[in-house]
Amino acid sequence: MTTRLGLTLTAILGLASLMAPAPAAAQDAGVTGAAEAAFPNGAAFNGVSLKGLTLGQGMYIAQDGSATGQFQAVLLGTSPLGTPQNVTVEGEVGGGSVGVDGSATFSGTATVDMGDGTLPLPGVPFAVTVSAGSLGLILNAVALPTATVTAGSITIK
Repeated sequence: MTTRLGLTLTAILGLASLMAPAPAAAQDAGVTGAAEAAFPNGAAFNGVSLKGLTLGQGMYIAQDGSATGQFQAVLLGTSPLGTPQNVTVEGEVGGGSVGVDGSATFSGTATVDMGDGTLPLPGVPFAVTVSAGSLGLILNAVALPTATVTAGSITIK
């Protein structure tokens, strides 16, 4: 009798474990967007006062943390002399992740053109955190204030 009870319990527990839902696994994600965003007052990069940015991005983030794709932004600013000066960032994405809150973080290296006639600087490290309504950019270890999306969209799927 004890053996039969043991076999029955083993069979029931085995079936229960097969029917239990598996824990959710990390998912691959695509991050796309074309948007405009506004910086809060006081934002600056390398002496250029920033008011906003335009961006275009398209990438694939694998669940193992690898990523491939492009990030492009034009930081809309004003030079120390008061003339318009736009900083262009063209980045190659190499890694990323998706947060439980639905945001995505990705990084890589970029070419940065300060828009002042100097030669563009290649190999600049960057990191970006995006959500549907905001974008945070770290460029060459300088963390810019979070920009709020004002037009267009950012999609994380």
